[in-house]
Amino acid sequence: MSSPALKVKGLHSGYGDIRVLRGVDIELPPGAVVALIGANGAGKTTLLRTISGLVPASAGSVEIGGTPITALPSHRVVEAGFVQSPEGKQLFSGMSVMENLMVGAHGRRAHARRHETLEEVFDLFPILKERRSQIASTLSGGQQQMVAVGRALMALPRVLALDEPSLGLAPIMVDRLFESIARIKARDLSILIIEQNVFQVLEMADYGYVLENGQISLSGTGPDLLADAHLRATYLGL
Repeated sequence: MSSPALKVKGLHSGYGDIRVLRGVDIELPPGAVVALIGANGAGKTTLLRTISGLVPASAGSVEIGGTPITALPSHRVVEAGFVQSPEGKQLFSGMSVMENLMVGAHGRRAHARRHETLEEVFDLFPILKERRSQIASTLSGGQQQMVAVGRALMALPRVLALDEPSLGLAPIMVDRLFESIARIKARDLSILIIEQNVFQVLEMADYGYVLENGQISLSGTGPDLLADAHLRATYLGL
């Protein structure tokens, strides 16, 4: 039986004396889309930052494909295969589309395959090929999000973490983004997605977790969570 693509066990972390995560357990099977649902301040981004090595864990463990990464610095976590597309895109606004994409391929493993991966990104987002010389700040919000996701893909992730990818996008661009995520999944990547569009993300997710006050309060398949009375009342207003 293969190891989970990502396994988080008993993870605790925070900022100084402020405890944010309180024993979080999650697993991503290989090739799955897993949604992480929670209100603002629940600890979702802190979880990604702790897995990434940007926030130190005070207890617990993180594994990628069975390999422990808990104590690794952030650049080694990326090399191991956990790559984020952060909330707010965080592009280098004065650089071109191509330059932003190539930033993602700075690691040794990714650098060796950068030309092949670039063609895969352009196949996924054809508009980026057309606009590869355009300065990132002049793109639309949806196009900037494509660059952010493409940059993450350039790092050759085993697990791709998307933090609020639809934030600020027009509805038509949200639909296109979710279509792209489905295409990325078809490439056998595991995807961990934090998303404000709860209904839409749970419709496509294989599994989901609800994070409340730094702990997992609920988990299940997408349809199971959408049928849960607490989730419907708290996050869907139903």
